[in-house]
Amino acid sequence: MQLHINGTVHDVDVDPETPLLWVLRDVIGLTGTKYGCGIAQCGACTVHVDGYAMRSCQLAVGDVEGKITTIEGLGNPAALHAVQEAWIENQVAQCGYCQSGQIMQAASLLSENPDPSDEDINDAMYGNLCRCGTYPRIRKAVKDAAKKLAEA
Repeated sequence: MQLHINGTVHDVDVDPETPLLWVLRDVIGLTGTKYGCGIAQCGACTVHVDGYAMRSCQLAVGDVEGKITTIEGLGNPAALHAVQEAWIENQVAQCGYCQSGQIMQAASLLSENPDPSDEDINDAMYGNLCRCGTYPRIRKAVKDAAKKLAEA
């Protein structure tokens, strides 16, 4: 089957029931998407499918229709995405393990809601767990990224 990932077409020969997460990591070699819980409850494996945040650990590769974007493809070669910039500026990451999923969820939120309230951010980010508890920095980074996107 063919997968459109980060602007490149990949031919993969895998069982259609294989979770997208393992195809991304083990077959294609894109290891930025993390395995956290395996039951779509922590958000570490979040990617975009046609711009919508989805948990790749429970998404069978045979069910994927559309363009996939991973953390590696969120920005472009010339510049980071506004969310990635805000994450760095706000020093959001502590251990960093959950951050690719957090960033992908935040970018999806901002594509749907360019000026989210604190409640909007809390609701959208609710399923993305951070064991280090950087939630206040995450919320501030989302708001800063929203400002950056509005100015662009």
